[in-house]
Amino acid sequence: MNQKNSYPVAKNPLILRSHRLMDAFAKSDDERDFYLDKIEGFIIYIDMDKSREELDVLEKELQSHSDRYCVIPKMTFYESKKFMEGFVNEKVYDIDTKEKLLDIIQSKEARENFLEFIYDHLTELEKWQQYYIERSRIRIIEWLRQQEIRFVFEEDLDINKNIVEKLKQYLFEEKAPREVASARETLISKAKTYYSNEALNPRPKRGRPPKQAAKVELEPQVTMDVYTTVPQGVRHFLYLPDISSATSVTFSSRFETEAELLASLKGTSRAKVDEKLQALSERLESLRHISSRLGEFQEMGIPEAEEKLLKAVKREEEVPAEEEVSKKKGLVDVFKGLFPKKKAAVKAPKEAVKEEPKKRRLKMVTPIQKRKGKNK
Repeated sequence: MNQKNSYPVAKNPLILRSHRLMDAFAKSDDERDFYLDKIEGFIIYIDMDKSREELDVLEKELQSHSDRYCVIPKMTFYESKKFMEGFVNEKVYDIDTKEKLLDIIQSKEARENFLEFIYDHLTELEKWQQYYIERSRIRIIEWLRQQEIRFVFEEDLDINKNIVEKLKQYLFEEKAPREVASARETLISKAKTYYSNEALNPRPKRGRPPKQAAKVELEPQVTMDVYTTVPQGVRHFLYLPDISSATSVTFSSRFETEAELLASLKGTSRAKVDEKLQALSERLESLRHISSRLGEFQEMGIPEAEEKLLKAVKREEEVPAEEEVSKKKGLVDVFKGLFPKKKAAVKAPKEAVKEEPKKRRLKMVTPIQKRKGKNK
């Protein structure tokens, strides 16, 4: 009997996770190898940190069952460069940004520097993530078609979570519950769409665009991993990352997760940077508010300013009567010191000061002296 026919045969297309395959495609390079099992659909990662004995057992398994496992292709420098250049030419419209990205692509460590620039420009980040997901999906579908694997992506299924898990459990069973048999027909019909021409050349939908509505973030429905034919020597090398969103898959080959990539940008965590910027913006907003209030108080008279201030304090803080009065006085005194004093002098009470009648000063007159010569 041919060894190829000795494997169990799946009764429906394999249920694969596109997010995991996308992650494996991005990380597969000269130092890391990934394999896909054609029989049940699990992924193997050759972890060189395992013991020599475990690695020898895995190598023997891969060699003796080479028809069962297919190595996931490595992303070459030319292919990664093609990804980046395609995005810049198709999705980037700002001339300065486009020129900067093209310079980065031609430099050393283009892949990591490209991501650093994209993550610092939020207007381009969303476009890049969407572009990368679409292009990676086409690349994966094309490769699976070359391997002649019947498959569906779990993320594309509109089937109850419990039914999907039962499909995995009864993958090699001819007899299955009625709901599983019905779901198998849905999988077979869905699998045909990945082998159509539109799967590799998706076209935009024609017609009138739908009305813009608020985007609702739905929690992705991820089922349990069920594998029943994993050889003993392969179990330690199963690649089972918990990836629930395609946006969590990065283009980086150096960092395992998006969190590690963000932490590496400019040597600091983006979360910490965002917190500092948030605190700074809050302080600036507080200063602007205080400045505007002071401007209002200076424009109006002191009595009006005191009255408005006291109303604001009374409305915002409810305190006991005695504490409230003391706080009002304290705040009024503080703001009084900020305002320029009126030029008009303060009049004293009439009873306290009595004006005394002014005394007339006597003028001293020099007497006129007659000259002696004129009288003679």
